[in-house]
Parts: sequence; C-alpha cells; structure tokens
Amino acid sequence: MTDLHRGVYLADLLIAALDANLNKPAVHIGDEVLTGAQMRDEISKYAQALGELGITKGSPLSVLSANRPEVIFNMGATMITGCRTTPLHPLGSLDDHAYVMNDAGIETLVYDPAVFGGRAAELKEKVPGLKNLLAFGDDEIGTNYLALAAKHTPQKLVAAEVQPTDVSGLIYTGGTTGKPKGVMSSYRSSATMTQIQMAEWEWPVDLRFLIMTPLSHAGAAFIIPTLLRGGSIVVSAGFDPAKLFQLIEKYKITATMLVPTMLYMLMDHPGFADADLSSLQTVYYGAAAASPTRLKEAIDKLGPIFFQFFGQSECPMSISVLRKAEHDVTDLDRLATCGRPVPWVHVKLLDDDNNEVAPGEPGEICVQGPLVMEGYWNKPEETEAAFAGGWLHTGDVARADKDGFMTIVDRKKDMIVSGGFNLYPREIEDVISSHPAVGAVAVIGVPDARWGEAVKAVVVLRPDQKVDPEELMAMVKDKKGSAHAPKSVDFVDAIPVSALGKPDKKALRAQYWGDAARQVN
Repeated sequence: MTDLHRGVYLADLLIAALDANLNKPAVHIGDEVLTGAQMRDEISKYAQALGELGITKGSPLSVLSANRPEVIFNMGATMITGCRTTPLHPLGSLDDHAYVMNDAGIETLVYDPAVFGGRAAELKEKVPGLKNLLAFGDDEIGTNYLALAAKHTPQKLVAAEVQPTDVSGLIYTGGTTGKPKGVMSSYRSSATMTQIQMAEWEWPVDLRFLIMTPLSHAGAAFIIPTLLRGGSIVVSAGFDPAKLFQLIEKYKITATMLVPTMLYMLMDHPGFADADLSSLQTVYYGAAAASPTRLKEAIDKLGPIFFQFFGQSECPMSISVLRKAEHDVTDLDRLATCGRPVPWVHVKLLDDDNNEVAPGEPGEICVQGPLVMEGYWNKPEETEAAFAGGWLHTGDVARADKDGFMTIVDRKKDMIVSGGFNLYPREIEDVISSHPAVGAVAVIGVPDARWGEAVKAVVVLRPDQKVDPEELMAMVKDKKGSAHAPKSVDFVDAIPVSALGKPDKKALRAQYWGDAARQVN
C-alpha cells in the first residue's frame, strides 16, 4: 500500500503531456516539427543512453549548453531517470563552474561542444569526481551523446520512483559569504510550481511558446505547462530582437517569456515599429523588477498581454503574480508591484523578530508551503537562518497596499539584478579588492534604463596608487564572467560606514538612487 498516495511529479506530467498529444506538434527545430510521439521517442533514446553509462536515479549531472532542442531531450531523459541535476550558468566563469560541480559532487557533464568544448576540457582537469563527459555532437574529450542515443530503439517511458522530498536538483545561488549555495529543489516543490502555473497563469488557448531565455534557467520552466496545454515549443539559440520578430511572425507565436531588459531592447529596436507581433496573446515577464514607465509604454504599444511572476530559486517562479487585467496603465504604483500572492502558498511580511508588520509597513516577504526548497546543500547553518521561525525568508523587503499588492522596496541582502541575472556584490568585491592598488571597494546596483540595475564599483585607492577602471572591469570579467563586470567604476576618498564601522551600502546607494521610492529598478 506504499504507493496508494504517491504524488505526481514532473516526469509523470511530462509522460502524460506527450501521450495526450502524440500527433500534435510539440517542438520546432528549424523547419522540422516533432510531434509528441517523436519527442517521446527522442527522450526514450536519451534516457537509454544514460542508462547504458550507468547514470541512474540520484546520479549527479550538470548541463552546460546554449539553447538547442537536444537540451530539452536530455532534460526529459534526466527527469525520467531521476537524476539529480545542476545547471551551469552559460555566462559563468571557469572558477564558478568548477566550484559548483565540486560542491555538488557532479559525476556527469552534458555540454555543447560548439560553444563550451574548451570549458569542458578545463573542467575535466578541475573536477576530480567527473566520470562522464557527454557532448551534443563530436568532440575530442567527450562521448558523442547524440550518436549514443541514436543507437537505441524507443521504449515506453516509465518515471523513476521517487519520494516527494527527494532532491531533484541543486540550483546554485550566491550568498554574502562569497560562495554560492546549492538550493535543494525537491520533486514536491517542482510539481507544486507546475500546478501553480497551470492553475493561476493565463495561457493562450492556441499555445505556441517561444523560448529565448536560457533553458538552463527560467526557460525550462515553461516546457511542461506548454505541453500539458497541448501547445508547441519553438527554441531559439539566444536572444536577438530581430530574430525574435522573425520567429513570432513565422510561427505565429502566441506566448513568450522576457526579462525586462529584453523587453526594453525590443521596444528600442529600429525594427519594432514594423514587426508583426499581432499573434502575441501573453508575454510573461519576471526575474527582475520592471520599470513602471517602460511597462506602461509596452502595454500601450502591444496591448494588455503582460503577466508578471515573482519567485526565487528557494521558492521557484510563482510566489505572487500580477495578472493581465491588474496591469493598470493609469496607476504607475500598481505597475511597480510584483502582484499578489498565489493561493497555493502562505505569504506574510515579517519584521526582524518574525512578527507580521502593520498594513503598509515594510517587511520581509516570507513563505510557507510545498513550493519551498528543502534547504541549502551541506549548509545547515544557512538553512536554519533561511527557515527561522518556520518561514522561508526571501530577503526581499516589500510593502503591501490595501488590496494586497506587494511592492518590493529593497533587499535585505545586497543582491543586484541586472538584465534578469542575480549578481552578488561580495563576489565582485573579492575580485576587485585583490588588485594591489585598491584599498577598499563597495559594489552596488545603480539604476539603468537598459539593464534595470547596472553594477557599479565604488573604489578607494591606496595612497599614491592609480588603476584604470577598464583594468578592474576586465579582472572581474575574467574571474566571474561578463555579467558580473562593473559597467562603471567611481573613485572616492572614503566609503560611508555605519555606526558599527561597517560599509553603509544603504547610504551609498542613496547617492545614486536619490529620492526614488524603492531601490529596485
């Protein structure tokens, strides 16, 4: 009777979605279309290839690839197999990738040799526990994953038996210690996320979804809901406004997901005025706060088709939503909100003593429910702090209005969100402070019309020392990746400090944000 109340998880949902749409288009690869049956067969062959190599339930596996349809086939195969997956950020540095893989105990790396062949070779040397390198094609150091899968005959898909609190993946997120933490995502959490998406999100009836965001991150979360709705997926290798216009027109795309920076780039592109975007019925946006002014501009130009979601790795995708009809273009304060909590989670705004704040007062967004992570991988103290008082503490401080709409006004931690990417100042500060000319440094996010927030380094030089800003930017780019590199460097005599002598970033940010009501752009 142990299976009597067994839950339904992502692998079960994937199988059900494909079986229900065997003859309908599921994924577009250039001019080729794969039906649900054909996609099911590809996933089966990839899963058998994994099994042939001894990769089974619980096997730790990482993926490093640009967007390509094979990433989806591998994703399906690892779901069916029950692997513990850890995506690697495409813009991450070698040191970051190596740290994550070693911390997570990764044994298998799936990678795109055309883009990341050199990085895979470097990781082979830096990750002693790495046993398998599977390449999407021919590569000198790795097994041709595509050829290995092609040898197999499609079989019926059967999901591995898992428990709700088993760890299905580790999603690494930065921290104030300078080292990223592995968020333990459970089968229960990911299934709850999909349940919320299906119940609360507004989907077109005739669903053709364009994925331009990285499949390693937010892009992947749209695959199963799209298939469950009987829709099809178009995958683009990356974001390019002109290419997006072409794909929307070619496939009559009805839905897509953009981070605010992408939306701004679309509207500012010279081809925007002539592009036929009339097929779009829903544009999902999230991962960063949108400028209310620019969001109003987008609604004025494209219509009431925008749907916002707010979440974080520790509580993925959908703590709250702002529905299409709630985007009131006559009220910029409403457009500045992250919506209202979905009814599938418990949300409160708490003070530092875990007491609920008075209406209209700022408090930390805290969450309970099956959407919440299991904790941080091998970090019991950080887990205990995150779960203080029996709530997940998100680190985001918000005010709720009389109707329950939450507006994020600041972050308890100093995370910067630039172009939809989460960046952590301590990691950047550690790189810059290693330069012999630097005496002190504070990194903050400053308002930027294109990126939402841009990384700024405020530097105090050592006596009689000089350094070019470009040199510091290049150091960070080399050590942490291009997304982390400061867009500007200011040299000052001193960094403001608090009464306790600690750098006062609130005061520092105020110099750049002025009288802005919130320090999130």
